[in-house]
Amino acid sequence: MDTTQLLKGVLDLAVLAVIVDDDGYGYDIVRRLRAAGLDEVGDASVYGTLRRLYSAGALSSYVVPSDGGPHRKYYGMNANGRAMLAEQRANWTRFADTLTQLLDKPQPSVSLPTIGDNS
Repeated sequence: MDTTQLLKGVLDLAVLAVIVDDDGYGYDIVRRLRAAGLDEVGDASVYGTLRRLYSAGALSSYVVPSDGGPHRKYYGMNANGRAMLAEQRANWTRFADTLTQLLDKPQPSVSLPTIGDNS
């Protein structure tokens, strides 16, 4: 199953979930998502999500100087982000429960004719 479309729909939630307890910079957040099993997540998608969440007021940011390379822009949760995460978590739980009920619903058995069966 190609999960690319599913991932697009839940990337905001996934990003918020991986930084709820520990601020992170862009590529660090990408690595956390991949380590959690979201192997197909793209760097550009995460960076775009971070910018969108920041613009929406869900994240704060700060720059940390680096001796060994470019400065890193860290993102952290603020009160708006925590509220957004709580709301999206509740929405996800309702959605997943509904889909699980649909998938667990007994399917009617269908009797298909076999090849060569003339009945």
